[in-house]
Amino acid sequence: MRPSLVLLSARLLDPATGRLLPDTALAVSGGRIAALGDDREIRALADSATTVLDLKGAVVTPGLTDGHLHPVSGAELTHGLDLSGCTDLASLREALAREIRTLDPGSWLIGWGLDPNVFGDRPVESAALAPVLDGVPALLQLFDAHSMLASPRALELAGIDGPRTFDQAAEIVCDEAGRPTGLLLEDAACELVERAAPQSTHAERRDRLAAALRRMAAAGLTGGHAMDANGESLALYAELEAAGELPLRLRIAPWCQPGIDDEGLRALIEQQGTGGELWRVAGVKLFMDGTIDNGTAWLERPDCHGESTHAFWPDPEVYTRIMGELHRAGVPTATHAIGDAAVRHVLDAVEKAQAGGGSGIRHRIEHIESVPDDTPARFAELGVVASMQPTHCCDFTRADHTDNWSRRLGEERASRAWRCRDLWDSGATVVLGSDWPIAPFPPLGVMAGARHRRPTRDLTQPPHGPEQALTALEALQGMTTGPAFAAGEEYRAGRLAVGHRADLTVLADNPLTVAATDLAGLPVLLTVLDGRPTHRHTSL
Repeated sequence: MRPSLVLLSARLLDPATGRLLPDTALAVSGGRIAALGDDREIRALADSATTVLDLKGAVVTPGLTDGHLHPVSGAELTHGLDLSGCTDLASLREALAREIRTLDPGSWLIGWGLDPNVFGDRPVESAALAPVLDGVPALLQLFDAHSMLASPRALELAGIDGPRTFDQAAEIVCDEAGRPTGLLLEDAACELVERAAPQSTHAERRDRLAAALRRMAAAGLTGGHAMDANGESLALYAELEAAGELPLRLRIAPWCQPGIDDEGLRALIEQQGTGGELWRVAGVKLFMDGTIDNGTAWLERPDCHGESTHAFWPDPEVYTRIMGELHRAGVPTATHAIGDAAVRHVLDAVEKAQAGGGSGIRHRIEHIESVPDDTPARFAELGVVASMQPTHCCDFTRADHTDNWSRRLGEERASRAWRCRDLWDSGATVVLGSDWPIAPFPPLGVMAGARHRRPTRDLTQPPHGPEQALTALEALQGMTTGPAFAAGEEYRAGRLAVGHRADLTVLADNPLTVAATDLAGLPVLLTVLDGRPTHRHTSL
């Protein structure tokens, strides 16, 4: 079969070794790498139907894969007012006031990306925004996507006037008199107000998702591990693929929440392996805790406010039982665990599940923000994948520990932030991702953050825990060979080898030699998915 695509005059980078291959060209056929060689012999394989591109010395890597993102919910969450640039209350109030002036009377104000650090030492509550949000129904998503701030009018429209009881560790935060402060913690509480807000149409959701995925492809992504299947996610993926508009290969893990019954668990197990050519349900996502910033993580010692003391599952042993059932069914799991107690419990649950039999099932823990010294080695011992988001450390914490996350934990635990180096050195597989929309999705920015650990907006600032930085090669592996291994696909993905998938990212220069602080700006010249270009720079 003649190749459909030929790339010439390239530098082919092997992420397993960090070396440039002696070959300078590759041919693609049937969505796979069909041949590697020099320009002359690879060009000879082409015919008039082959797309031939001269890369002029550009560097080809296996397609970059985001190890943790939320495409559908992210596309929805990021369509309102972007508050991520607000650094204090004054700038937040100004941004809200400016947006309100553009709204029709009675319209909802929807915002996202709000950093709790803007409130300084004040509580995160709607009273701080009362002068601006008077009478306006507003719903402001905090950056962690585990909490929201609702205005009094929004609470009124949702019929919320006091505390509620939930099956999971969710909360409508109330003052001493039982009046809601506006802060909503975790999904079950947030949904109460979200349902009262205007809902997008199917066409709007489809168009937003398609646009977001195109931007991801333009940033060099060829794949992602999608950590939810909420709402109509699967239908949207199927619709885009049928229309030839799905530019990423997606591995999808539906949620398993507290309160699930035996029938619901069976349905999750039966759903495994379903999907299309480019998207597939493969795994289950669970939660062991919430976030440190809003006091819903599960810590071995309370934070400075006496919070973060409980698991997301009211009875953690129910989680352990479900983990065991999924393991016996051969289903890999990905568990959100941020606090040290949460991480420890997940590792204990995996160990117990493995003791009951079954091998080769690659379980993961997501986030792992602060853990004690005895924890990293257990990842390697149990074969648990460490899924890390280095830009969370870069952009939401500070080296001097004056940020909300660090203040809540205190000096000892804040100094153990995002232990990428220790986990890597333990022998664990470390996968890197963005957790978009929590942090920006461009993969070069994620790789850069793993190396420099500095605030993206000001790279002159000191790094948070520089001893935990990864090398340039390790960062590349965290978005190529690491995700392939986590998915059990290391023999067909993550490498430039004949027979491997033709998912490719082409960069203007070698990401291993570009300085960490310059890496995010390195031009992406070409992105190829399944042998088909999904992004092509004007220079090619």
